[in-house]
Amino acid sequence: MRQFPSQPVVGVGAVILDSDRVLLVKRGHEPLKGEWSLPGGSVELGESLEQALAREVLEETGLQITVGPIVEIFERIERSADGRVEYHFVIADYACVPSGGTLVHGSDADDARWVLVSELADYRVTKKATSVINKAVEMMVATRSKPGHPAAR
Repeated sequence: MRQFPSQPVVGVGAVILDSDRVLLVKRGHEPLKGEWSLPGGSVELGESLEQALAREVLEETGLQITVGPIVEIFERIERSADGRVEYHFVIADYACVPSGGTLVHGSDADDARWVLVSELADYRVTKKATSVINKAVEMMVATRSKPGHPAAR
């Protein structure tokens, strides 16, 4: 149970980058229903973080991904009006690149689209998601500039 859980829920998020674009989904369920965010979801029993991420991205967006390094791990804790913990997620966000499939939003997302990183403010992406996206972009640029990396040639 995600709402009013008895313990934190482990989640994963994908910062899927394609050149100067990032993939965003419009959340179809609480928390953040109707908000633009990164694709991802909860880890199921027996899944690795990477397996959960690939499954969630495929379900939400129709895309297959190559999972890269962890960008950041953080918590999202939201309390109800009476002070009870309504949501508590521990989320591992990974830098990813698309590797196949066709972009189409799944049943738990109201929309999915490629957005220029420079236009994130137009989608009212949370400060935390924007920070994670910018950090992933910096990581990918640093990786591409390393000697021996195919993009550095």
